[in-house]
Amino acid sequence: MAQEKFDLTVIGGGPGGYVAAIRAAQLGLRTALIEREHLGGICLNWGCIPTKALLRSAEIFDHFKHAGDFGLEVQGASFDLQKIVARSRGVAAQLNAGVKHLLKKNKVQVFEGSGRLAGSGTIRLEQKDGVSEIQSTHIILATGARARAMAPVEPDGRLVWSYKEAMTPERMPKSLLIVGSGAIGIEFASFYRSLGAEVTVVEVRDRVLPVEDAEVSAFAHKAFERQGMKLLTSSSVVSLQKQADSVIAVIDTKGTTTEIRADRVIAAVGIVGNVENLGLEGTGVQVENTHIVTDAWCQTGEPGVYAIGDVAGAPWLAHKASHEGILCVERIAGVDGIHPLDKTRIPGCTYSRPQIASIGLTEAQAKERGYELKVGRFPFMGNGKAIALGEPEGFIKTVFDAKTGELLGAHMVGAEVTELIQGFSIGKTLETTEAELMHTVFPHPTLSEMLHEATLAAYGRAIHT
Repeated sequence: MAQEKFDLTVIGGGPGGYVAAIRAAQLGLRTALIEREHLGGICLNWGCIPTKALLRSAEIFDHFKHAGDFGLEVQGASFDLQKIVARSRGVAAQLNAGVKHLLKKNKVQVFEGSGRLAGSGTIRLEQKDGVSEIQSTHIILATGARARAMAPVEPDGRLVWSYKEAMTPERMPKSLLIVGSGAIGIEFASFYRSLGAEVTVVEVRDRVLPVEDAEVSAFAHKAFERQGMKLLTSSSVVSLQKQADSVIAVIDTKGTTTEIRADRVIAAVGIVGNVENLGLEGTGVQVENTHIVTDAWCQTGEPGVYAIGDVAGAPWLAHKASHEGILCVERIAGVDGIHPLDKTRIPGCTYSRPQIASIGLTEAQAKERGYELKVGRFPFMGNGKAIALGEPEGFIKTVFDAKTGELLGAHMVGAEVTELIQGFSIGKTLETTEAELMHTVFPHPTLSEMLHEATLAAYGRAIHT
């Protein structure tokens, strides 16, 4: 059996895996990457990137509908769903090709196939043309995760959609039932509602976007309802009755049941790690709740075996996976000055309308941990650029430690907050206090001025409110 030797091999070519492989090659390690399906992983091919392309089309269509507010006239605005989908798939294909180029440029050897641990630094590689072995001093598992299937809303590819069917519809459904109001569910709700579908969202928790600050969730809830979405919180799907071209769902809301008919259902109820068929049996790798257990340096319980990204647990975000990949590789290579990942410094974004972004502790979480707080809020209505853009709805909230001035968290809802959040992300990484933020000069007129005002507001010093 043929066998090649590498310093490091990555199993999985998503945003964690391919970034880890490139960084390893940059550091002089002979590196291999095994990917069974799509370089770039779910994020690039079926998640983060193509969904944003879909949402951009919906955003522009929304602008057409409100052109009169800007002194413009647009008549007969319509859309071609297949062209919207084709553009989204084209964006994904372009970036997939870009990843291939980067791996080749950095001399990473890519194997198309599946890999599994076979003991003593050996990987069993299964490809279309046969089975071989790779010998690797270090092995990084970056196999990602997949959508959770929960009764009675298991995707069937026809009436009950997973994210893949939801991203490539053959025709526009007139009505949709979306189960789950996390980022994935809400983004699909925004896309389809903007294009005219009747959308109902069912959430088992007592509020939509349940991981966000409660004030942000409440604001978003009202905004979504104004757009015509129907939001059912503290609710669950009891049963689904599939018809020829529709579904009748029985919904339980605090003991009261109702029936909803929808053309299609989108299941967005979380993810599970891809830990199967990796050869973990008989190794020191531990799995809890479908995710691989690691230490602060991404090391598993098996010497020489590491895990990064979604398969290693929450938060399930592409940028977390990429950061872990670099952290893990630099630790292996002995790079000086690296630090374990502080998960409170990882921003989260939802690209709905309005957008939502956050970092660090919510106000409730900070109180639970015993902090004495200074909390600031600043509305978009107080910002000149937001008014000029025609986007006056939203706010920015800051949470500071009253004793030390440490920025504990920041929470935003409104236009372009997924871009604005990085200001506070840099601030947390630099261990910024309110003093540095107050003395930072923000350009005018920009939306970023609201970061300044929300900081000033926490200390009773806001100017424009």
